[in-house]
Amino acid sequence: MELDRDLCSLQEARNLVTAARKAQEVLKSFSQEQVDRIIDLMREAGEANAARLAMMAVSETGMGNYEDKCFKNYFASRTVYESIKDLKTVGIIREDPQQKLWEIAEPVGVIAGIVPTTNPTSTVIYKAMIALKSRNAIVFSPHPSAVRCTHEAAKVMLQAAVSAGAPEGVIGCILNVSMGATQELMKHPSVAMILATGGSALVKAAYSSGKPALGVGPGNVPAFVERSADLAKAAEYIVMGKTFDNGTICASEQAIVAEECIADELISHLKGQGAHFLDPDEIQKVSKVVMLPSGGVNPKVVGKDPKVIAQMAGIPIPERTRCLVAPLGGVGPQWPLSYEKLTTVLGFYRVPDWHVGCERCFQLLEAGGIGHSLAIHSQNEEIIREFALKKPINRVLVNTPAAMGGVGATTGLAPSFTLGCGTWAGSSVSENVTPRHLLNIKRVAWHLGIPKRSPVQPLNSASPAPLEPTAPPPVDAQLVQDIVSQVLQHIKGITCGR
Repeated sequence: MELDRDLCSLQEARNLVTAARKAQEVLKSFSQEQVDRIIDLMREAGEANAARLAMMAVSETGMGNYEDKCFKNYFASRTVYESIKDLKTVGIIREDPQQKLWEIAEPVGVIAGIVPTTNPTSTVIYKAMIALKSRNAIVFSPHPSAVRCTHEAAKVMLQAAVSAGAPEGVIGCILNVSMGATQELMKHPSVAMILATGGSALVKAAYSSGKPALGVGPGNVPAFVERSADLAKAAEYIVMGKTFDNGTICASEQAIVAEECIADELISHLKGQGAHFLDPDEIQKVSKVVMLPSGGVNPKVVGKDPKVIAQMAGIPIPERTRCLVAPLGGVGPQWPLSYEKLTTVLGFYRVPDWHVGCERCFQLLEAGGIGHSLAIHSQNEEIIREFALKKPINRVLVNTPAAMGGVGATTGLAPSFTLGCGTWAGSSVSENVTPRHLLNIKRVAWHLGIPKRSPVQPLNSASPAPLEPTAPPPVDAQLVQDIVSQVLQHIKGITCGR
């Protein structure tokens, strides 16, 4: 029976790609007006179903919370739409009269969309919209623990697209999920690109598929609080970011790094925001519950509120606790909570100054968030500049909740649920992914003229200038006669010697 199920799963993936390929051939001929009409109705459908899909996601996965899942779905629908609605993605999208250059947009082709369990509906809305905006068909592979809600989100997007004139099959979603089906989807000859959001192993598989892939790495985001910061606001934003959807966004804060001189005051503000600081014994208990002995976060705590984690760890916490904070002495296996925790638990570090704080943030990034994001709370632009210039990160989020700032909800970054981490994390993209990343850009270039040749310069600029040509010396007639006589004598000798 299991073999039959796996075969059905593989066949379903193939069928969906075949249908998407046919739809792609139709979609690529659509005008900008047709494309924009499609994504407008998709936006409308996403907003209309945001609450229902949020409820389905929380019910099926047990992760996050209803209100924030609603916000994510609205964000993926309305905010993403507003950011891409005026983007040119059809025909000549740019003309440069000075350089006599045209840029022409072409779709990349069928996209494989890998969907995480932490954002199972909002990711579908977002990826479907940016795919169709760039005239690409897309087939989704859900996480096994979020199949129903992911499939429903894809269905909502497909129905809206088709009602606006898109071809059937332009959005697909695997229902009989298996690892084999996901692999088949990623390696299928008709799939042109993979848009991967998920765990490190899955993203690595996407990059190993032999196809162009846009993937993201983990985000062990440190939040550095410098002495010039507005401490009350910093505490509010850190707790807000960490607790948003119970910590399921990869850009959410994972550890606070605070200068010693303001640490106690910051702690007071954090407690006022509902942060519960753990004692050493409680840290040990929470560590065993949150992190697996083999490394990585325990799936049972992902997206859970602090009450659930406290119950699992057997520790009492105040009724109004919003997150748990663990003071730590270092980074690495000895301090399991120094790694990424997609739940409502934060690490906390004291540092003597910003120089040491900078190094501590680097250690945290090296432990599992290289290339992703860093939050900094400071009014000192010089220090912000130092962090931005010296840290291997692609998003420096200043005085904002990291979870919302990273996805572009509270910052000027492109609204996105796929946050590139650059080559530091083995990713092919270092920015927030938009429809621009799903286009092939053709260029038409006119003749500008033949470059003038530069005069040949001497190899060594210190070499003396070449001498002016001079008249040859007069020929010595007697010398010429002597040479001729010698040659004739030599020839005569050779002849006689025969």
